[in-house]
Amino acid sequence: MQLSRYFLPILKETPKEAEIVSHRLMLRAGMIRQQAAGSYTWLPLGKRVLDKVSRIIREEQDRSGAIEILMPTIQSADLWRESGRYDDYGKEMLRIEDRHGRDMLFGPTNEEMVTDIFRSSVKTYKDLPLNLYHIQWKFRDEVRPRFGVMRSREFLMKDAYSFDLDYESARVSYDRMFVAYLRTFERLGLKAIPMRADTGPIGGELSHEFIILASTGESEVFCHRDYLEMATPAAGVDFQNAEELAAIVKTWTTPYAATEEMHDEAAWAALPEGEKLAARGIEVGHIFHFGTKYSEPMGATVTGPDGKDVPVHMGSYGIGPSRLIAAIIEASHDENGIIWPESVAPFDIGVVNMRPGDAECDRVCADIEAAYEAAGRSVLVDDSDQRAGSKFATMDLIGLPWQVIVGPRGVANGEVEVKHRASGERSVKPLAELLAAAGGPAA
Repeated sequence: MQLSRYFLPILKETPKEAEIVSHRLMLRAGMIRQQAAGSYTWLPLGKRVLDKVSRIIREEQDRSGAIEILMPTIQSADLWRESGRYDDYGKEMLRIEDRHGRDMLFGPTNEEMVTDIFRSSVKTYKDLPLNLYHIQWKFRDEVRPRFGVMRSREFLMKDAYSFDLDYESARVSYDRMFVAYLRTFERLGLKAIPMRADTGPIGGELSHEFIILASTGESEVFCHRDYLEMATPAAGVDFQNAEELAAIVKTWTTPYAATEEMHDEAAWAALPEGEKLAARGIEVGHIFHFGTKYSEPMGATVTGPDGKDVPVHMGSYGIGPSRLIAAIIEASHDENGIIWPESVAPFDIGVVNMRPGDAECDRVCADIEAAYEAAGRSVLVDDSDQRAGSKFATMDLIGLPWQVIVGPRGVANGEVEVKHRASGERSVKPLAELLAAAGGPAA
């Protein structure tokens, strides 16, 4: 993709309303544009990242055995009255009325709707376990939306819902999602720490938040330093092996880790000082087990092995892809801009044409783009007529993992310069070598 044909509205000045790093950089890098308080348009660069994050989330959900559906954003208030949450949820719920005078709402979450889907179709324990998920836009009328997409009113959410016969099998489903989340965040380039957490308005008695440590985090968190070195489960983990899953969860929940709401001062004080880590954290995922909180009042039952009807045990599991992008930036940036993990970068390589219009520079840039694209790697070619300093600043701001700099002198010598964004390291490579290795692990 040539920059001259792309839509990338870079801002040179930082907007006054941007309070935190991710909000500033997302606006400046042309990833988002605010439409109203807490509501954003995702511009092309941001949409590419959002799609990549969603793809990784989807792959790990599918790997774990969850099945994708897509539920409506507008829900009937009657379902929420069945569960008893319609009057309890609070002003964060956007309540509306359709032209026939029926009470509706813009869904902030989908426990009631997915329970209704389940009860209409599943009647026997033989069809369990079942986990349904979707990736959908949601709306919560935050009293004070702030920090860009970190705390917006409209946001993209992956929410999954598990159904099981009893607590024991529901716990296996919980463990399955726990492990899937560890893998998801690792693939996104994040070290996420599972911490005991409050269940909030979702309800239930078992809950973990997945937290990344960042100085700009919203709340204080407390954990054992061992978490910084713990190895994430490999791709070959057997999601059907309950014992293997339980062992992984035990490993990841045995050291102390808690959010501010669940912090135990006595347990914390018992840890050696050198093993304590108190920091700021950003929530990037939340999982719950809430038993029969929804299935019982809504009549979601199955016939068990003994022939009796019993309410199913349920859990819900959320990751916010839109919020997650802000969290990634908070954890990975420098004074020049974003530093994307390679797995979610909007483009894999940025090619800087130092002299657009020069036949040889244009040819070499086209050859490099074609070689990388043929190898399945995406390329953004800066063919603008901006000064060199401006081009370099743009590339650093948008944070592409690799930059290939093409100038007349280098082209004459059959060479190009390569810069690694994360480390800042630069090297000069023969053009032929670069083209030959275009499909390899590095530029």
